[in-house]
Amino acid sequence: MEDSILKASQSPLVDLIGLVEKLRGENGCPWDKKQTPQSVAIYLIEEVFELVDAIESGKTEQICEELGDVLFHIVFVARMFEERQEFDLSQVSRTITEKMIRRHPHVFGETEVNSSAEVVQNWHQIKLSEKKNNRSRSLFDSVPAKLPALLRAYRLADRAAKSGFEVSDTGQVPDNPAGLADALQTALDDGDGRHATRQFGDLIFALINIARLAAVHPESALAGSVKIFEARFKKMEELIALSKREFDAVSLDEKKRIWAEVLEIIP
Repeated sequence: MEDSILKASQSPLVDLIGLVEKLRGENGCPWDKKQTPQSVAIYLIEEVFELVDAIESGKTEQICEELGDVLFHIVFVARMFEERQEFDLSQVSRTITEKMIRRHPHVFGETEVNSSAEVVQNWHQIKLSEKKNNRSRSLFDSVPAKLPALLRAYRLADRAAKSGFEVSDTGQVPDNPAGLADALQTALDDGDGRHATRQFGDLIFALINIARLAAVHPESALAGSVKIFEARFKKMEELIALSKREFDAVSLDEKKRIWAEVLEIIP
């Protein structure tokens, strides 16, 4: 049965579209048939994060598989809108192709650029003109509200900077965030949880903008640090297991000693 589906045409993408149509069809899968774009959205988000993990791992087979999972969900969502007679996958492809041509005038038009920075600036100006045509109320309207806060903070500050409003010039992002750290400590010492939360947020936002100005993406930087911490902790667990002891039974002082040993292994 599987082979007959895969050999249905010479185009794997056409086969995938046909498979989704079958799943959503009258004799298809009960679970797939009851889904909506809203119910599938969370699965698409999860699949994208799994794809990012695969890319970070550098394992090509895993990347290929995860790309397929993301592609399946994209085709699946497009099919649901096609069933409503709102748009289909061809229109999705046509729309993004037209957008990419419009936003790459240095490739498909007469515009000349001398650096990637100029490409980024041109891209932003083209987006601004598009938003004006769409009568968008704010530069921030196209930044998804459901982005994780760290990513959204970076995107908002970057969007503002490209429009001529640099957050660091407002005094909200000091050259040295120590003052914000001191304010946070004062709020913590006072036991003022609400104020401490605000100060903690301000400190993180300042660090995000410092990273942005240094051309360091905070999400990538944090992900790297978390990955190292995870590797070190797992190594500590491994060393404790090799000593025939349970992790919870090891004293804090002993864990600190082993952690120092791990830092020599994984600097």
